[in-house]
Amino acid sequence: MSYAQPADSGRRATGLVIVVLFHALLVYALVNGLARKIVEVAQQPLETKIIEEVKPPPPDKPPPPPPPRLAAPPPPYIPLPEVQVQLPPVVPQNTISAVTSIKPTGPVAPIVRRAPVRTTAAVVDARNCEKPEYPPASLRAEETGVVRLAFLIDVDGKVLQSKIERSTGYRRLDEAARRALGLCKFKPATVDGKPEKSWARMEYEWKIE
Repeated sequence: MSYAQPADSGRRATGLVIVVLFHALLVYALVNGLARKIVEVAQQPLETKIIEEVKPPPPDKPPPPPPPRLAAPPPPYIPLPEVQVQLPPVVPQNTISAVTSIKPTGPVAPIVRRAPVRTTAAVVDARNCEKPEYPPASLRAEETGVVRLAFLIDVDGKVLQSKIERSTGYRRLDEAARRALGLCKFKPATVDGKPEKSWARMEYEWKIE
């Protein structure tokens, strides 16, 4: 009988146990080491960076609007001075007769006021005026024409002021008509029975016969 086989079986079992223990230790070491590395990685502090928002530069301010252009004011009105032309006396010619006729064109309506105000227009009667003298120079030059005058009648019927609305084309005739009109006296306009200033018109016709 041989006793060698049982001894080989005991050595083989001992070697197998050693191999198993070695692998178990190896697996334990691997697992513990890997887990520790994972924990260390997980425990590392995280770095955070705040990125500031890049704001675009503010837009340029628009240029101020140009100052408005102011229109130049109109020149002040300067009334023309009245020039009285004085002519030397001239001996009238017997061969020329001067005739003037006055044609009233009707009074200017007075200012209308609130009802029940009663107004009456001025009475413009050419018979209340003297015939103007024909300027001798105009007679010699045979100047004729019709002049229309607008005039302001005062509360006493006298002419306060007058102006030429249509000229004869000859200054001498126009001024002679204005002078003659200034000597006239009319019945003034009334408002509720009281005299009132008002404007009226009259025409002078200059003709030589």
